[in-house]
Amino acid sequence: MPLVTTGELVTRAVEARSAVAAFNIITLEHVEAVIAGAESVGSPVVLQVSENAVKFRYGRLLPLARAAVAAAERAAVPVALHLDHIQSDSLLRQAPDAGFSSVMYDAARLPYAENRAATRAAADWAHARGLWIEAELGQVGGKDGRPPLDAHAPGARTDPEQARAFVADTAVDALAVAIGSSHAMTTRTATLDHALLKRLSGTLDVPLVLHGSSGVPDDELTAAVAGGITKVNVGTALNIAMTGAIRDFLAAHPEAVDSRTYLSVGREAMVRTVAGILRTLAAPTA
Repeated sequence: MPLVTTGELVTRAVEARSAVAAFNIITLEHVEAVIAGAESVGSPVVLQVSENAVKFRYGRLLPLARAAVAAAERAAVPVALHLDHIQSDSLLRQAPDAGFSSVMYDAARLPYAENRAATRAAADWAHARGLWIEAELGQVGGKDGRPPLDAHAPGARTDPEQARAFVADTAVDALAVAIGSSHAMTTRTATLDHALLKRLSGTLDVPLVLHGSSGVPDDELTAAVAGGITKVNVGTALNIAMTGAIRDFLAAHPEAVDSRTYLSVGREAMVRTVAGILRTLAAPTA
């Protein structure tokens, strides 16, 4: 199946009052697992490559991107490619030729005025080349190896009126909002601020994105979709599944040396995780 665009999948989700899942990929096993999980439940999906994943791959975007494109083109469900949490303008400029239809430009670490200016420049560049662009306002936290942020700390949440001005000034296509989740959570204990989500959804006219979704329980995810979230980002949950399955396999088979034996077990664990999250997002919302 030909690649689709992230914007197309998000637009469909908005129209259906549902959400599209976007999974961060690091290895070829991640790519294959996400697509296999999506195919098992018949759901479209977004493959995301983060700037941190590119750093892990010796700073080279194309090897993983080319593998993702090849796998996506052979998938039985619609698949889009998204470049995630990009701070490097150099990496941003590689996106169109590498098969990506969208980018998340991450200047949220900067003071508000600098975030706004940098994001507007990135949006202008991206739109001129047909790219859909996402940004972040508020503090989701937990990136770059830092401990997960206290998502309930004062000032961490996205302010609706500031978000309205930010979206107008930057012309972004979607906004990642801070409503109580945090990156890199290894337990599903996040409690979302649904009242704030309702205010954000009523204030903004762009799709809303939930980052740090690995730490969000199923019922909270379902409520978030009902409240207006239309793109759900997942990364750590795949790594938990893969690492746990490999650890258990090697503990039971200490003689194993063929990497295919344990990587296949890790891959299948990720397939099950992907399918479970997609089923949760597909569940009817009240």
